[in-house]
Amino acid sequence: MPVRDAEVQDLEEICALIEEHARYEGNDTLVLDRAEMTKHLFGPEPKAWVLLSEPPDQPGQVAGFAFCSWNFSTWEARPGIWLDDLFIRPEYRRYGLGAELLNALRNRTSGRVEWDMQDGNEKAEAFYAQLGAEPVPGWTRYRWRPS
Repeated sequence: MPVRDAEVQDLEEICALIEEHARYEGNDTLVLDRAEMTKHLFGPEPKAWVLLSEPPDQPGQVAGFAFCSWNFSTWEARPGIWLDDLFIRPEYRRYGLGAELLNALRNRTSGRVEWDMQDGNEKAEAFYAQLGAEPVPGWTRYRWRPS
């Protein structure tokens, strides 16, 4: 099942996936600024990158994505990957595409691959456990937004 790096011509599909994921999670108002996303993903100093997944029986169709950036662990003294968003369109679930995307990330670093999951998402929790991922006990994420 093909997993590939997104290219600038994939921008509309990437934004559509992010907006579909927001709708799936109950945010009906998210609309991304395409010019800003182009700059952040494909500009001279990209801040993030995307992997796209295609369904096995429909080459060229985009079924899902992983939206990522690099991080660095001082205690491990190596870079890792922060997975900000993983989404497979509902009609393409059960093909193993989420696992393919996560395995592709694992193969890109000798460091950690980390992400957040909303509390109470039992399906995601079971999926991640099946892959061998574990929750990080004893840590609470904080967020500081500009005023």
